[in-house]
Amino acid sequence: MDESKRPVERTWDGEPISPDPPFGAVIVVFRLDEDEPTFLLLHRGQFGPSFDGDWAWGPPSGARYPDENIDVCAARELAEETGFTLPLTCISGGLDTWCVYIAEQPEAMSPQLSVEHDRYTWLRLDDAVRRISPEVVRAQLTAAAAALQDRTWANHLEHRG
Repeated sequence: MDESKRPVERTWDGEPISPDPPFGAVIVVFRLDEDEPTFLLLHRGQFGPSFDGDWAWGPPSGARYPDENIDVCAARELAEETGFTLPLTCISGGLDTWCVYIAEQPEAMSPQLSVEHDRYTWLRLDDAVRRISPEVVRAQLTAAAAALQDRTWANHLEHRG
């Protein structure tokens, strides 16, 4: 099949998805609560507040538009889904089908949710891992938490005073 005639895949709300990897970005947002990280999880609202199970809870994420730079995608999705504009650190350099980013929310601010989500929570890692499914999303959060621990956590705490 001629690649130029391949149908464009679309998101749940009709937006085009890049036909080439990475297909999107996951942004693991954390903040420090009593010197321990808590992670932001969003609840997908399109199926109602009682929706549970696979894809119900997860970090901000979204599909990359065709020809969109993945860093631009990550910043756009974070802003669209939470209203946050934060520095992003990529921990999976585009080798996967989705790129994973870490972002720190230094203040106890509430996200401004998009129509895609109906509520949010901040959870410690163990609780966040139990809340998220499917496994692929759980693994993305766990990888981000490990990268945070390995790369910046000890250094970050030293500079907090």
